[in-house]
Amino acid sequence: MLSFSRLKITLILGICVLGALFCLPNVIRAPAPWLPWRQVHLGLDLQGGSYLLLEVDTKAVLRERLEGLVDTTRRTLLAANIGYLRLGAEPDQNRVVFHLRDPAQQAQALAALRTALGLGQANTAPGQEEVSVAPFATDAIALTLSPVAITERANAAITQSIEIVRRRIDETGVIDPEIARQGDDRIIVQLPGISDPERIKALLGQTAKMTFHLLDAEANPAAGPAPPGVEFLPLADQPGAKLPVRKHVEVDGANLTDARAGQNPQTGDWVVNFTFDSIGARRFADTTRANVGKPFAIVLDNKVISAPVIREPITGGRGQISGRFDAKTATDLALLLRAGALPAPLTVVEERSVGPELGADSIRAGAIALAVGFVLVIAFMAVFYGLFGWIANLALVANLILMLAVLSLLQATLTLPGMAGILLTLGMAVDANILINERIREEVKNGRTPLGALEAGFSRAYSTILDSNVTALLAHVMLFVFGTGPVRGFAVTITVGIVTTLFTATLLARLIMVRWYAATRPALLPV
Repeated sequence: MLSFSRLKITLILGICVLGALFCLPNVIRAPAPWLPWRQVHLGLDLQGGSYLLLEVDTKAVLRERLEGLVDTTRRTLLAANIGYLRLGAEPDQNRVVFHLRDPAQQAQALAALRTALGLGQANTAPGQEEVSVAPFATDAIALTLSPVAITERANAAITQSIEIVRRRIDETGVIDPEIARQGDDRIIVQLPGISDPERIKALLGQTAKMTFHLLDAEANPAAGPAPPGVEFLPLADQPGAKLPVRKHVEVDGANLTDARAGQNPQTGDWVVNFTFDSIGARRFADTTRANVGKPFAIVLDNKVISAPVIREPITGGRGQISGRFDAKTATDLALLLRAGALPAPLTVVEERSVGPELGADSIRAGAIALAVGFVLVIAFMAVFYGLFGWIANLALVANLILMLAVLSLLQATLTLPGMAGILLTLGMAVDANILINERIREEVKNGRTPLGALEAGFSRAYSTILDSNVTALLAHVMLFVFGTGPVRGFAVTITVGIVTTLFTATLLARLIMVRWYAATRPALLPV
């Protein structure tokens, strides 16, 4: 236990030096922009910023799914030459209902719909189908969504919303936002350093669902209600004007791979250039090839951005959105399209701001608590264990430096609970040294020689130190995995602190003691 090779000594000292170097970005600025200057970031409670609580409209997910069933039902019945009446969605009942012109075609309609929806397949377990198709009356059929399917869609919508919110916020350059689910249909967003979140709220308030539709040449918004399969949508730059847009989506914006703001080289106007993936490019090419000379509407959140006439087939998988854009609106639209469309609208139900003054007060209070606790621990070790206590104190300082170094490498976010975790780690770190020193003191009382007491103290305390720290490590790893927000920040600092404590207590402190003993050869140990 007391022998150290030159390689081992070099590694221990090298780790300590690297730890000090990795801490430097937290106290000085980067000398060159190309250096990887990683720092510990301050959380919302220390730096100030904004807190948003968003609510996901899960009912919109249900309505969208029912509208999709309406469109599928209409196309299936038309393809099978089955007449129908009063086809529509009933969101309160989670179903789509229609009546048959000829009740004798009920069995034919049931079979066609089940085939179109893929029901009754061998790989689908009984009772696990998303939609059930059954007679509603002698001349009617209902397509009903199962409760399990509704719950799964709602959960998937919230999970997808969290990911898209994260992408949109990351595109704005906010450092270390905290985004987490709360309850059944809410999302918490914490934005450190953002005192005015209006742009973020505007970006999150848009669903940004872009689709491409053909226009109906026969429907007229001024002539009456829209015919089946058509809806009148307003123009984005002329809210009073409406266009007859077919509900069927020819190409979905979900197939976009990129979107960038730019300027039209001919007119100088701001535009958004977009690129499709292979599936979207093929559908875009097929649609434009089959509809040359017809208007093609680009719809964003139920508003027509533009409806250019297809002059020729567009087969390159690229397109351009033009409108009354300026640099900011074009950039924001490109950002939204790159991040993807939200599956459901988000509503801000709560908003709070933490000023930088409150954050500075928190930092000051946390720093005072950390300094006082650190001084008390050092004083305790020096008084009770003398020279060996000061060696433990030196290892404690190295422990703090290494902890900050690892947090810097991880670019972790430090919060008030994280500062509490650092203080708790410093208190826990001396436990290992206390165990070692008490064991050495006990061996000295039993009559062992100084070298034998050192050897026995470290070897007998090692297993106890390892067991206690490993169990604590596992507990805090579980806190990190299952916790959210402040709990995870606390768990990160404690977990990192446990790892650095094992290094400083069992390797660094032992190395210092061994080098001291080799240099002085004392007759009695100062413990």
